Amino acid sequence: MELNLQKFYRACNPSYTLAVANQKDRQYYIDFSSVRGGTIVEQLERTISRLSPDAPTCQLFTGHIGSGKSTELLRLQAQLQQQGFHVVYFESSKDLDMADVDITDILLTVARQVSESIEKMKIKLQPTGFKALLKGVAEVFQTQIDLRAEANVPGVGEINASTEGEFSLALGIGKITAKAKDAPNLRSELRQYLEPRTNVILDALNKELLEPANQELKRQGKQGLVVIIDNLDRIHLCAKPTGRLQPEYLFVDRGEQLARLNCHVVYTIPLVLIFSNDLGQLTNRFGVDPKVLPMVPVQLSDGSECSEGVELLRQMVLARAFPTVHPSQRYALVGKVFDSAETLDRLCRVSGGHVRNLLQLLYSCLQKQDPPLSRETLENVIIQRRHQLTLAIEPDEWQLLRQVSATKTVSGETKYQILLRSLWVFEYRYGEDYWFDLNPILADAKEFRQTFDS
Repeated sequence: MELNLQKFYRACNPSYTLAVANQKDRQYYIDFSSVRGGTIVEQLERTISRLSPDAPTCQLFTGHIGSGKSTELLRLQAQLQQQGFHVVYFESSKDLDMADVDITDILLTVARQVSESIEKMKIKLQPTGFKALLKGVAEVFQTQIDLRAEANVPGVGEINASTEGEFSLALGIGKITAKAKDAPNLRSELRQYLEPRTNVILDALNKELLEPANQELKRQGKQGLVVIIDNLDRIHLCAKPTGRLQPEYLFVDRGEQLARLNCHVVYTIPLVLIFSNDLGQLTNRFGVDPKVLPMVPVQLSDGSECSEGVELLRQMVLARAFPTVHPSQRYALVGKVFDSAETLDRLCRVSGGHVRNLLQLLYSCLQKQDPPLSRETLENVIIQRRHQLTLAIEPDEWQLLRQVSATKTVSGETKYQILLRSLWVFEYRYGEDYWFDLNPILADAKEFRQTFDS
């Protein structure tokens, strides 16, 4: 079998998220659960469909950016839909400014996404409270600007004149939040109006949207409503006016309100919260421990190779090249992609089991050379990537990296949180063993070796 280069290149795009409900994407999917400490998606699904199908649940999901969380959440969506649930999945980063997020922003985004999904099913609700809220927003802003002309949101007269079926809650909220996302001054004014009304928004969201939608879905034979909010793990570590970092402010200080949505909800949260002193409070707010998606181990904590992890990464690469070939027969085709099996193994090991890192390295190789990819090309790409990573590392951070490499642990200190967020350190879980280790790309950096050998 010959390699289809263009199809292989598209399949290796690190920015593309696999949707396993799609047959074309499903052929590329590799199940890493056996080397990631358990079946996390199945645990999320079991909690909703088996343990508490009729009562709302709220669950938290986190991990390194690029570790494959979105792919796993889309798999969760597919599994729940097979169980008969109506699932609203959305990427919050498309609606929110990740550098400046507040509780009302999240609630309005949930309201917009759910109402839009429900409207597509021809389910009609009566969101009178939300309608009044939009009217109030229009009245406030029209004292400063012509809201209908400048912001393209429904005006007061338009809202008053609208009747059931003519006024779209999703469209109304969408126009307001879209304009606010791109206009900080307008966003500030919007929050000044909405913040004192947070509980009013929450009550309207529950009583006028989530609860009646859930009831109507069940009347139509569905098991209920599930909302999956992706990409909230990408919110920035900036300080709010209170002095609290944005992740702690949203999920700890205001977490009780986020946990009050009357439907099944799965939030992605920043990995930094796992190492925060507020982790106990976070768990108390939501009543659950966050589920963590670790890296695919290529090396165990004792330094020996994790053969199972490396094997699964090999299959991930070869599946992108030959998706229709049986896994056991793909090894005979390695020479179509790499100059040797050792080059493939080098790629898998140097990625550290970070799925997006592996694809980025492979993608860069393909931009330099047609397959079979040479070891020299791969090493050049690795050097380039190492250079990019080391530019941002301070001298004291090299010392921290040495400590992580030696102890396989990470503390809750802010500096260690930077190591994780910057993808200089990865977390692993294999069987009952939990540990941290250096991103393998940095292991050969002269700065690390100098520090390590000193």
